[in-house]
Amino acid sequence: MTWFNDIFLDPLSATYFQKALIGGCVVAAVCGVTGSLVILRRMAFLGDALSHAMIAGVVGGYLIMKAVFNIEASAPAMLIGSIIAAVTTVMMIGFVSKSSRLKEDTVIGIMYCGVFAAGIVVLTIFQDIVQIDIMHFIMGDVLGISDSDLWLSVIVAASVLTIMILGFRYFQITSFDPIMAASIGIPVLLFDYLLTICMSFVVVSTVSMVGVILSVGLLITPAATAYLLTDRLNRMMIIAAGFGVTSVIGGLFLSVILDASGGVSIMLFCTMQFLFILIIAPKYGLLADWLRKRRMVPQAVTEDILKGALKINNDHVKIKSIGKRLALPTSTIIKGLRSLVRANYVLLNNDTFSLTPSGHKQALRIVRSHRLWESYLAHIGTPIDQIHNTAETLEHIHDEKTVDFIDDMLGHPTTDPHGSEIPDDFVDASKGMITPISLLRKGREAKICLIRETIIASVDIKIGEHITLGARINSGKTWVIYKENGVEVHLDHQKADLIFAQTTN
Repeated sequence: MTWFNDIFLDPLSATYFQKALIGGCVVAAVCGVTGSLVILRRMAFLGDALSHAMIAGVVGGYLIMKAVFNIEASAPAMLIGSIIAAVTTVMMIGFVSKSSRLKEDTVIGIMYCGVFAAGIVVLTIFQDIVQIDIMHFIMGDVLGISDSDLWLSVIVAASVLTIMILGFRYFQITSFDPIMAASIGIPVLLFDYLLTICMSFVVVSTVSMVGVILSVGLLITPAATAYLLTDRLNRMMIIAAGFGVTSVIGGLFLSVILDASGGVSIMLFCTMQFLFILIIAPKYGLLADWLRKRRMVPQAVTEDILKGALKINNDHVKIKSIGKRLALPTSTIIKGLRSLVRANYVLLNNDTFSLTPSGHKQALRIVRSHRLWESYLAHIGTPIDQIHNTAETLEHIHDEKTVDFIDDMLGHPTTDPHGSEIPDDFVDASKGMITPISLLRKGREAKICLIRETIIASVDIKIGEHITLGARINSGKTWVIYKENGVEVHLDHQKADLIFAQTTN
C-alpha cells in the first residue's frame, strides 16, 4: 500500500495541496455554473478574449497602486483593473460590431489580441516597476496558490453564485429568448453586462491557478460536459459544477502521479472527462448516436411495409411474405416493424403483424400520395411505362400541403391512370369537418355552411341546405349535387371549391 500512501494520502497532508484542492474546487464549481450560461449564449470565444484582456487590467491596477499609493498592488486592485479591462473590451467589441460590417467573432479576435498586446507592451515598458511573472500569468500554478488567492477565490465564488441564484430566472429567459425578455420589460443589456462581469470575476480567480490559456477551458469544458447530459439549465449548472470539482480533484492527483504542472493536469483530466461523457452520454453521446443509426430504418422501407400490408388486406400479415413482396431481407423487415411498433402503426405477433387504426390511416395516406403522383405524372406527359416506378419514389413525399396542392391542381381525380381508386381525403373531408364540397365523393352527405360572395348569385344552393353528392360526370370535371327536394345541381371545379359544407357521414 506504499504507492497508495505516496499518491493519495501523503499529498493530502501537505498544506500546499490542501490549499490547491480547496481553492481549485471552489473556483471550478463557480466556473461550471457560469460556463453553463456561456455555452448557451455561445460566448466561449468572448471568454477567451476576457482572459487575454486581463493582462492589461492587471498591469493597469499595478501601476495605479504604485503611482498613487507607492505600494505593491494587491489582489483586489488587480481584480478591479481586470474587470475594467474586461468591460472596456466588451464595449469596444459591441461598438465596432454595430458600427461596421464586420461580424462579432472577427471583432472579438481583433480586440482581444490588441488589448493583450497592449498589456504586454505596457508591462515591457514598466518592467522595472511592475513585478509580474508573465509565464506564471500565462501558465498558472495551482500548487503554489497563496492565502490571498485562496480568499479571493472564495469571495469571487460567493459573489458570482449569489448573483446567479438571485438572477437565475432573468439569466435564463435572456439566454433562451432575449426578444421576449425585452418585450416583457427585462433589461437584456444589463444582464448581458452582468454576465460579462461575472465571467471577468471567474476568469480572474482562475488565472492564478491554471493561467490565461487554460482558464477558458475550465470555464467551458465542465459546462459542455454537463450539456451532453441534460436539457434543463438548472440541472446543467449543478452537473457542470460537479464536473468542475471532479476535474480539480482528479487533475491534482494526476499531477502527483505524472509529476506534471497542476493547472495542465487539471485541464487534461477535465478534457478526458469530457471525452468519456461524449462517448457514453445516454442521449447525446457518440455510442447512443451510433445505436440510433444502427436501429434506424429508412422512411421508404417502413412506408413500403405499411402499403404492402394494406394491399395484402390481411389482419395477420406474415413477415416473410411482406419481405418477398418488397424484395428485402427479413432482418430489415423486422427492424422496420419494430420502428412501426414504436410509432403505434402495427401490432407484432411472432411471425405475423397487423395494422393498427392509425397504421391503416397512414397506409392510406401513402397509397393516396402514390396514386395522385401517378395522376400528376400522366398529366405532364410521362410515358405510361415509367409512371409507376417514378411514383414509387415520389409517394414518400406525402405531407398534406403538397398532396392537397396536387389534388386540387388535377381537379380532385377519383382514379389514377391505371383505373385504381384514389383514397378519399381523410383529413379535410372526414366526418364533421367543414370543407369545400369539391373534396367530397359520391354518397357523402353534408350541410352547406358558406358560399363565397363571388358565386352566391350564380348557384342554386342556399346556406343551411342539406345535400348529397352524386357521381361526377363530364370525365370527372362536373360535380353533381342532390338537394333534399331532389333537385340536381351541377357545379364545375371552381364553384365546388368556393362552397363549404360540414360533412355528416
